[in-house]
Amino acid sequence: MVVGEFTTEVDTVVVGAGPGGYVAAIRAAQLGQKVIIIEKGELGGVCLNVGCIPSKALISASHRYEHAQDSDDMGISTEKVTLDFAKLQDWKGSVVNKLTGGVEGLLKANKVEIVKGEALFVEKDEVRVNSGYESTRYKFNNCIIATGSSPIELPTFKWSDRVISSTGALALKEAPKKMVVIGGGYIGVELGSAYAGFGTEVVILEGSKSILPGFEKKMSAIVKKRLKKKGVVMHTEAMAQGVEETKDGVKVKAEIKGKEETFEADYVLVTVGRRPNTEELGLDMAGIETTDRGLIKVDKQCKTNVDGIYAIGDIVAGPALAHKASYEGKVAAETISGEHAEVDYLAMPAVVFSDPELASVGLTESEAKEQGYDVKVAQFPFAASGRALSLNDTDGFMKLVTRKEDGLVIGAQIAGTGASDMISELGLAIEAGMTAEDIALTIHAHPTLGEIAMETAEVALGMPIHIAK
Repeated sequence: MVVGEFTTEVDTVVVGAGPGGYVAAIRAAQLGQKVIIIEKGELGGVCLNVGCIPSKALISASHRYEHAQDSDDMGISTEKVTLDFAKLQDWKGSVVNKLTGGVEGLLKANKVEIVKGEALFVEKDEVRVNSGYESTRYKFNNCIIATGSSPIELPTFKWSDRVISSTGALALKEAPKKMVVIGGGYIGVELGSAYAGFGTEVVILEGSKSILPGFEKKMSAIVKKRLKKKGVVMHTEAMAQGVEETKDGVKVKAEIKGKEETFEADYVLVTVGRRPNTEELGLDMAGIETTDRGLIKVDKQCKTNVDGIYAIGDIVAGPALAHKASYEGKVAAETISGEHAEVDYLAMPAVVFSDPELASVGLTESEAKEQGYDVKVAQFPFAASGRALSLNDTDGFMKLVTRKEDGLVIGAQIAGTGASDMISELGLAIEAGMTAEDIALTIHAHPTLGEIAMETAEVALGMPIHIAK
């Protein structure tokens, strides 16, 4: 029985306080809207609590641990490096708490009312929020749905203490001795690589012909080389069949290129994708249209088919990226407030925090050719970078895809240390309509990894300095 149901009128309701929702709420409030944000879990959503942030903290700690054990060529050696995994988890938790606390502070500073509970549409302009035995209705002029996504659970791999999702992998009490990872996409590679760095024996089972199938083979090959160095065993064209839980672990059965194999491990991590969180929102009560996959249909302003209702992030078409959700949140909030705004994914970066990192923005060479561009491709190796040499991390390259007729930058890919930070300059170049000459004429500080962008642009112009033409 629900008691205490009241109706409150507001300008804008945001459902979900992840990187899409809280950004949308803040921007809408800045533009004069009276905003409430509804969240049934923790502020910050998956990204801040059990996704982007804690996974990168774990990855950073893994790199530290590896470097502490393997810096002999720099003249640095240690007798014994120890890992206190419980203390590591405490530190990771402190990072998360600082950020989620920061989100709460920002929402309050922008006068956004935070409502804890689960939202359900009851009309096309009204939601009910259930919190325990209490329920409140909010009648809105506009609503932004930003409920994110959840890991896909396979029928033959039901979640348990030993069959875990990325959320479970981030909450382990200790680094396991053995782990099987189903799925060689970015989540599987990131977490598999991190645990391999802590000494875990990792096996990756990927159904396609290569790990990281969304990236060019030359880029994924560099990651594959590093994974092998860490002792990671990778099987492609491998289909996981089922799992048998034992007293102390799991036995995973898989078919690899037509041959059945069994892998024993402490845990099996399932990373085969994510599904949109749209099933329990009562979308039908508001008449909101979805696709067969459960994604909400939206236009370029993030509008659904129902006037006043918008949707952003993982619940709409496109890659499930936190920065995409934040960007769409701003577009929706600005549209609600009467400004002209619409999404433009021309320079949407994608990053894998693998070892080394991979990053891409704009068009790849093959995509550009498919779209009819006559392109020129320029490449510069990290091995020719003074900064990369001084970091003792020279695997990788930067690639620029330019339009042959005028040198316009239409795409860029990076494989190498610091790729996640370097890609922003190239995203800006594409967004601003810059040419290779513009980048080459920009003075870059020396010695930095950022110089590689200038060097690659000079290759595109046919006048490289630090590699032979």
